[in-house]
Order: sequence, then C-alpha cells, then structure tokens
Amino acid sequence: MDQSRITKEGIRIHAPEDFAGMRKAGALAAQILDEVGDLVAPGATTGALDEFITRRVEELGATSATIGYRGYQHASCISVNHVVCHGIPGDKVLKDGDILNIDVTVILHGWFGDSSRMYAAGRASLKAQRLLQVTHDALMKGIEAVRPGATFGDIGAAIQTYAEERRMSVVRDFCGHGIGRVFHAPPNVLHFGRPGKGAVLEEGMFFTIEPMINLGRPETKVLADDWTAVTRDKSLSAQFEHSIGVTADGCEIFTPSEKFFPQMD
Repeated sequence: MDQSRITKEGIRIHAPEDFAGMRKAGALAAQILDEVGDLVAPGATTGALDEFITRRVEELGATSATIGYRGYQHASCISVNHVVCHGIPGDKVLKDGDILNIDVTVILHGWFGDSSRMYAAGRASLKAQRLLQVTHDALMKGIEAVRPGATFGDIGAAIQTYAEERRMSVVRDFCGHGIGRVFHAPPNVLHFGRPGKGAVLEEGMFFTIEPMINLGRPETKVLADDWTAVTRDKSLSAQFEHSIGVTADGCEIFTPSEKFFPQMD
C-alpha cells in the first residue's frame, strides 16, 4: 500500500520504505558515472561516451530515463566548457583542458536515479579547476542546509552565498526538481534565494540539488536544437548534482561516490 502523501505545495512525502528503491537507483547512476570517467580523455568524442553509458544502463538491468524523453535520443547529456546543461552527445572531440558535465538518469524497478558530475579531459586550467571546486562545494553547502523544518530558500541561499562570495555567479534559468517514481515533480529547487523562504522541508521529500555555476555572468541562452544551454558571455560553466532524501535529522544522498569529485592532473 502506498503510504506517501502530497503537501499543499504539491510535494510528495515518501514512506520510509521508499528510501531503499531510491538508494539502489541512485547507486546505479553513480556507478555508471564512475565507469565513464575512465574514458574521458583528449581525443574521445562525446558520442562515444554516450554509447558506453547507453550500453552500461542496459547491461545493469536499468532503463534510461532520457531516451525518448520529449524526443531526446541519448542516455546522457554531456555539456562541455561554456555549455551550461543539456549538451547533446555527438561528434565533438574532447581537447586537452576541456571540462565537461555528464548527466545520467536511470530507472530501476520504477525508481529514478539522477546525478551529474564534472570531469576534465587532460589538464584543466587553474581557473577551471577552481570553478569545479567551488561548484562542488556549493552543492555540498546546499545539501548541508537540508533538514526537516528548514526551507528551500535556505538551500538556495547557502549555494548563492558560497558562489558569489567567490566571485562566481549562479545560473537562474535551470533548477533542481522533485524525483522518485517520476523524473520531474514538484518542487522546483532553486539554487539561489533567501533564508526562510519557500516550502518547509519534511522527512520523506526526495529531490535533486544541481547548481550550475559560471565564471562569468549568470545569463544563458538555448541554441537552435532546443536543448543545449550555453552561457551568453561564453564563460566556463560547471554543475554537480545529487539526488537526496530528507531524513529525520538531515538528509541521505542517494547518489554518493568516492569518485564524485574529479582528480586533477
């Protein structure tokens, strides 16, 4: 029997037993991101990386959530350098120093596991390395703010404050989302905001936090393919994403990995 309920804001409160399904789906997404990291190198194409991900999703007994989603035809989004998100894999050849986000969402036994992380092809520049570090740490600051009784504004404020204090900007045009047995659901998880504002967090809420941080200004534009979002000023952009569940005293990260942050050469 489904023991979940919906808040007045439309946010599903999941039952305690639902954590197990999210844990397994999240672990599988994290495993695939671990494995594909070994293939990221100068000379590799984004299409080859996606082909590997597509094969591993099937071999591990899961389904890709993105193949067929609103007409999308790939098992990952791969966003290189000034691409903010939703980069389409293809013939692009990675060059030494490129940074890239790989975003994977799988469905396992009806539960969605969604995560993304940054990689460097070869040796990233010092400014790119700093961007990756700040973006990762901003995500973790947001996660640290998650606990029952806190608000979604607390999450956004923690991320925004951390990034802007380091003279970087937070993308406003994209956000995290509720997740569970559906890919996207309420709430929208903004990566900027004011403490105390927004819906109050409750135990059993499942959602992603996935800040996109730019070295330059926050504005983005979507290219003619209707998917690829880039920085308007062509500055570098980075993103890290975890799926989490609110627990009685904090939160559980469903997509953890010891390889979540890239090793820099």
